[in-house]
Amino acid sequence: MTVADGQRAGETMYGTDLARVYDLVHRGRGKDYRAETEAVAAAARRHRPGAARLLDIACGTGGHLRHFADLFGHVEGLELSAPMAEAARRALPGVSVHPGDMRDFRLGTTFDVVTCMFGSIGYTASVAELRRALAVFARHLEPGGVAVVDPWWFPETFADGHVSADVVTVEGVTVSRLSHSARRGRASHMDVHFVVAEPGAGARHFVDTHIISLFSRSEYEEAFREAGFTVEYLPEAPSGRGLFVGVRAGDGHGKPASDDERGTA
Repeated sequence: MTVADGQRAGETMYGTDLARVYDLVHRGRGKDYRAETEAVAAAARRHRPGAARLLDIACGTGGHLRHFADLFGHVEGLELSAPMAEAARRALPGVSVHPGDMRDFRLGTTFDVVTCMFGSIGYTASVAELRRALAVFARHLEPGGVAVVDPWWFPETFADGHVSADVVTVEGVTVSRLSHSARRGRASHMDVHFVVAEPGAGARHFVDTHIISLFSRSEYEEAFREAGFTVEYLPEAPSGRGLFVGVRAGDGHGKPASDDERGTA
C-alpha cells in the first residue's frame, strides 16, 4: 500500500505488529471479505464475462485475494508492505504476491481484472499520484479489461472526528482497536491504537497513523478517464463506500500492451 509523506517506504505503517493481527481484527469485527469479492467479481464480469486472470493491488495480507482465488482461474497480488506481503504468501501458498508500489510497478504481464480494495487507493497523496496509479493499472490490463476500485471516503461522506472502538478475541489472541479520524486539509488522518494480549505473553501497545486522501467522486472519475477508461460508479457496495468500475479502452492511454508488457504468464 502506498503511504503519504514520511511513510512512503511502508516501514512505519502496515508493519510487522499490524500484519500479525490484521486479519484477526477485521474477521472479529465482522468484515465480510467474501461478499465484497463476489460483488467485485460480478461488477467486473458484467463488462468482461470470461474474466479469468486477476491482479489484486495493495492486497495486504490477502483477505480479499484468498476469495478471489476461488472466483478466478489465476490470481496474483501486489503489496508495498513487506510484512503484509509475507503474511499473504503464507496464507496463499502458490500465489504470486509481488512487492511493489501502486503508483509505479511493472509485472511484465496483463490481466482481465485489476482490483484495489479497502480504500487503499486513498494512500495516493495527490490527484497527480491518483492519475499515475490508474495509468499503471491500465497498463496491466488487456484491452477491454476491467479495473474495480474501492475508494476511500469522499470529502462529503467522511465523518470528521469519528471514533471507532472494538475488542475481539480470535484464536486465543485478544486485540483492542481504538481509532480516531480527523480531516486535515484534503486528507483524513487516522490514529489507530492497538493493545494485543496473549496468555503467557502479557499485553503490548502500538499505534498506526494513516494519512488517506479525500478525493471527490469527480476527481476519481476524471482520473479514470485520463488513464483511458470508461468509468461508472456503483454507490451500493458491501464496503459502504461504493465501487468505481473502469473498462480499459484499446487506444490512447489504454493502448494494447506491447509483447514485453504482456509477457507469457
